[in-house]
Amino acid sequence: MASKEKKGILLESGTNELEIVEIYIDEVGGYRGYYGVNVAKVIEMIELPANITKPPQSAPFVNGVFNHRGRVITLIDLGTWLNKTRMEGGRPIVVITEFNETLASFLVSGVTRIHRTSWSNINPVSPYLQGCCDAMTGVIHLEGRTVLILDLESAIVGIDPSLSVPFLDSKVRAQLVAKSAVGEGRGPLRVLHADDSGMIRRMTKQFLEEDKGFLVTSVVDGSSAWDCLLSLKEKATAQKKPITDFIDMVLSDIEMPQMDGYHLCLKTKADAVLKTLPFVLFSSLITDKLRHKGESVGADAQISKPNPAELIQQLKGLWADWHPSA
Repeated sequence: MASKEKKGILLESGTNELEIVEIYIDEVGGYRGYYGVNVAKVIEMIELPANITKPPQSAPFVNGVFNHRGRVITLIDLGTWLNKTRMEGGRPIVVITEFNETLASFLVSGVTRIHRTSWSNINPVSPYLQGCCDAMTGVIHLEGRTVLILDLESAIVGIDPSLSVPFLDSKVRAQLVAKSAVGEGRGPLRVLHADDSGMIRRMTKQFLEEDKGFLVTSVVDGSSAWDCLLSLKEKATAQKKPITDFIDMVLSDIEMPQMDGYHLCLKTKADAVLKTLPFVLFSSLITDKLRHKGESVGADAQISKPNPAELIQQLKGLWADWHPSA
């Protein structure tokens, strides 16, 4: 299969739209499951390479590694990772991705097509399913099919746990606190954090609040964050106070059901009151190739997951830049 053609891929940011590669797994027993991956994460789709090497002591869902254009790429069997038994045979496809500053690939039975849709059409996974299926971040109905949006980051973390959002050890945390006096004499920085991953929300809140320089309010998506911002704006207006009396900055993931981080940032920066808040994008999609998207919607900083040390430093540095006399 030829490389994914870049022409026609969404260039405009902030429209709350995305493109989804619809892939499928043919399971033993005849069932075909449909899954979706954000096009922004996909570099190329190829036929199954002939020479694949299985590393010792690798995860059971890792088929092996192969050399592609001079780079060694890990191949993950998507069916095995999803606890499905993929039917052998046919002409399986390998989807090569890049996110979290990492190259990886996924073996699937086939690819249906690319769909252009809105994040508002993607529904969050039911709370009853989240605990037993952390591999999904959303669900959408496309052409009569139920398509599950995959959290591929979970598979990468399964290979290399260091690629998750880690906790900071006490020595690193002490160094960060010593390097920055931001927050002294004024209380912690109040951060509104939007992310559809419960794990990311919990871990981000924990390592920021353990720093003693932050107080984090967590919400599940951009739509919830926008509602929260409007509520704070209404309170500030009613009390004739600046919005910064109630919140200091916004931290947001990019990929979220209902409203993505780009659209949330665009709406925030277009509002006469809320635009005074620093807005930071914290996502696996922060790459050199995609950084222009965040810049076009007015993001004040963009930080690639995981990098908690960088996140703490940049949040404090950004607040200091916006309040030099504080």
